[in-house]
Amino acid sequence: MTQAEQLDFLIRELMPDINIPANTAAKWRLFRSLVNMRPAGSVSEKFLQVQDDFLQNEIKSKGITDADDLKPLNGKLCLWQGDITTLKIDAIVNAANSQLTGCYYPCHGCIDNAIHTFAGVQLRNKCAEIMQKQGFPEPTGQAKITPAYNLPSRYILHTVGPIIRGKLTAHDCEMLASCYRSCLELANAYGLQSIAFCCISTGEFHFPRRQAAEIAVKTVQDFLFQSVSVQKVVFNVFTDEDRKIYEKIISMYDK
Repeated sequence: MTQAEQLDFLIRELMPDINIPANTAAKWRLFRSLVNMRPAGSVSEKFLQVQDDFLQNEIKSKGITDADDLKPLNGKLCLWQGDITTLKIDAIVNAANSQLTGCYYPCHGCIDNAIHTFAGVQLRNKCAEIMQKQGFPEPTGQAKITPAYNLPSRYILHTVGPIIRGKLTAHDCEMLASCYRSCLELANAYGLQSIAFCCISTGEFHFPRRQAAEIAVKTVQDFLFQSVSVQKVVFNVFTDEDRKIYEKIISMYDK
């Protein structure tokens, strides 16, 4: 099947009676919407085979970046502006919600939505399995690990950052630092050598960007002083504003 035929097949599998638009971009939005809204549950082996081939080709078409090619800005710290779903690395970090099963809003712009979309339906199923065994919402500041499925990374580390509803508190700052520590500890426990962090809590959770970056860099630097397996930490940013903030903060540390 061509990419277009695969997309038609996947849409039909998800919603047999729907009218499929002719426009490729509209088809993609429809597929992504159906996947985003779909609850965890089994699918056929044929669906998985077609989905996996389709998503991997979609990611390749966006262009894959190998973390090994990223030059450190300071010691073990790298800064990279790009799409985290295209990064080949041991683990990427997902800014999750407390249900841990991804974003259910169709085509939402959050990183949780993007990661679940391009990883495939297996990721939501795996996260639902983890949460069913746990029996309660994921606490803020902890971390879980799953395979990355169709992403170029090997693993995904899921962490729930603090939600800022008013004035920033010391507890909020400690919870954000805990997100970074928990991910690093889990990466170290799995013997991973490289990890990419998104800007946890700065989007939908409204943590101030500069303070979040300061906490992120300090927490990572403090952790790396220990004897750990992690040899490369990538701070992944999406906006020019975040890139400038991280460049300034990282440059303040001794190389």
